[in-house]
Amino acid sequence: MAERNYQFRQRLLDVHKKNRRDFSVKAKERQLTFHGGWQVAVKGKGDVILDTAAKDLVEYFDVSMGEQLKFARLSPTDGLHNTILYGIDPTLEEHAYRITVTGNFVHIEGADAAAAMQGGFWLEDGMNLNKAPVLDIGSVIRKPMYSPRMIHAGYGLDMFPDQHIAAIAHNGIQALLVFVKDVDLTPYGYLDFNDLIFRAGKYGVKVYAYSYMLSEKHPDDPEAEAFYENQYGRLFARCPGLAGVIFVGESCEFPSKDPHTTGMLNQYNRNPDGSKKIKDKVSPGWYPCCDFPAWLSLIKKIIRSKNPNADIVFWTYNWGWAPKEERLALIRTLPEDISLLVTFEMFENLIINGVPCRTVDYSLYFEGPGQYFVSEAEEAKKRGIRLYSMTNTGGLTWDIGVIPYEPMPQRWMARWDEMEKAHDHFGLCGLMDSHHFGFYPSIISELAKWRFSYPKTDPHDMLRKLVVRDWGEENADNVVEALNEMSEGLKTFATTNIDQYGPCRVGPTYPFLLFDNLDVEFPSPPYAHFGGNKITQPLYGYSPYTKPLSCQIDRQSQRELLEKQARFLFEPSLAHYQRALEMLSPLPNTLPPAMQEEAKRLVGLVHFIRNTTRTVIGIKYWAVQRQYLIDAKADPALIDKIPDIASRMMQLALAEKENALDTIPLVEFDSRLGFEPSMEYMCDKAHLEWKLNLLEHTIQTELPLYLK
Repeated sequence: MAERNYQFRQRLLDVHKKNRRDFSVKAKERQLTFHGGWQVAVKGKGDVILDTAAKDLVEYFDVSMGEQLKFARLSPTDGLHNTILYGIDPTLEEHAYRITVTGNFVHIEGADAAAAMQGGFWLEDGMNLNKAPVLDIGSVIRKPMYSPRMIHAGYGLDMFPDQHIAAIAHNGIQALLVFVKDVDLTPYGYLDFNDLIFRAGKYGVKVYAYSYMLSEKHPDDPEAEAFYENQYGRLFARCPGLAGVIFVGESCEFPSKDPHTTGMLNQYNRNPDGSKKIKDKVSPGWYPCCDFPAWLSLIKKIIRSKNPNADIVFWTYNWGWAPKEERLALIRTLPEDISLLVTFEMFENLIINGVPCRTVDYSLYFEGPGQYFVSEAEEAKKRGIRLYSMTNTGGLTWDIGVIPYEPMPQRWMARWDEMEKAHDHFGLCGLMDSHHFGFYPSIISELAKWRFSYPKTDPHDMLRKLVVRDWGEENADNVVEALNEMSEGLKTFATTNIDQYGPCRVGPTYPFLLFDNLDVEFPSPPYAHFGGNKITQPLYGYSPYTKPLSCQIDRQSQRELLEKQARFLFEPSLAHYQRALEMLSPLPNTLPPAMQEEAKRLVGLVHFIRNTTRTVIGIKYWAVQRQYLIDAKADPALIDKIPDIASRMMQLALAEKENALDTIPLVEFDSRLGFEPSMEYMCDKAHLEWKLNLLEHTIQTELPLYLK
């Protein structure tokens, strides 16, 4: 039966997977088995996090293992036989927890209550791997490599039901990101920030404001302090539990006096006809302005007057393209008591299979770090500024915008290895794990949690254990190899700006336009934050942040580049994805019924990625032939070539029609495919039918005119 749109949210509300237990698994020597005679306990009253942790573990035993343990609140004199006890040991290192397992008692202790909760999640992880309520007897101390790890909602834009927060916490992520336009106001409308802070706090999770507030005053303006006091002062006074705030150039630009910039906010640099007033300079949000430190110092002063411990995070994403010395000059004058956030892989120039590539936001084909990150990380280290990075390690990038996660674990491992080097060398300590495409629990997020903890775990070994858990020992080799094929395919999946603002953003919905319908808009509901054509353009070769590709290089060079990208980058990716799909497709039906649905979702995800890659290849060849057709129509000497060009375009159109039709069952089976929180649905059945209608017009009406 087909899922309705948004039905995937019901799955996200299941924090613990049902029926994980394999009743054939029995405890071995030096192992402990939990049963209904056990209790999960806290001592005394008053700690909401420990209470939540203990009750979560009780629910886990019931839902995942079929054992009904009791929650207990113990007095100091109560016995501890057959008890899992939560507690706090302040002598432990910050964020660390200790697990002690004996024959009839388990002690979970954290440096604080949030750390103790993570200890309980580790118990769950271990029993999930064992597929039974069985744990090894012994003691271990664990701690995270990075803190904070911050993430946006995957349920919906700035939508955090308790169960989604719980799932985020289970995956070792310690902070939520919420877009903030004003107190209790997000781009989606009203949200009670204090309620969210309270609900997240029960799971030991913090909340950061991602600022969307308009910064309309220069710090030298005599009205600036009062203006920003009414913004950030009021926000932190009304919401004192906010852990911090994220500032990124495009969202916090102010009327800078830096002569390299327009000196005004981007939205004000517009004439009535939409053209730019000043065309030869960048907006302040896209440049390392010399007066950003003064602006940041003023905001910091106001916020810290309300919350002395607020984490002020300054993200340099928008000007990684700028000359190194100008970027570093900014960092040299920033306040030292802030956090500097630097994107890990962007702005790197590479040659892949002979094709020039540049990493745009955000990609996994290049594991990083880029020279932009390295240069700013080095400067932050010199100045003693706390270093964070945007790494997208929740499991997704903009490589394909409308999928839940990228099932390429070996590529993620390559990034994690480089991140650890940055952790050791530069002091990288905090992560932004996603942009607004948000969080979806997956094998990638589970692997990341293990990889980002001490003592370290071999990720290849852990990958196999997770695959055995979900697919069985008999299928493990094939599944791991298929995931490796996916990872190999991503190495050449080198998306450009026009790919990310085109077919990679929306998948097989992307239209193949000829000459009619060039003003078409992607259908969107009125509540979509980035609906319509705001962050994707239906005519390939255009994006809202670049000139048309044909304006950047001559037509012949453009055609050659597009053909090279298709042939030497995306066609090799397609071959790997096809092999992975062929390896995985037969396996779900060999599994026990309780394991089949999730296995089929992975097959569907791989299939969707394969089809998206077909769309990317097809649109590149389509754009080449469209240019040939435009040239032939304009040049009498080329007019006899028109029928051959049109014939090639007809073949491309018919192939893409079949590709779109092949995608419909995938998005009907899994309603998370085709969705992205800021855009809502862009590749559901309705959008694919919209694309097919446009394509049918081209096939039936436009192309026949040129086949004669």
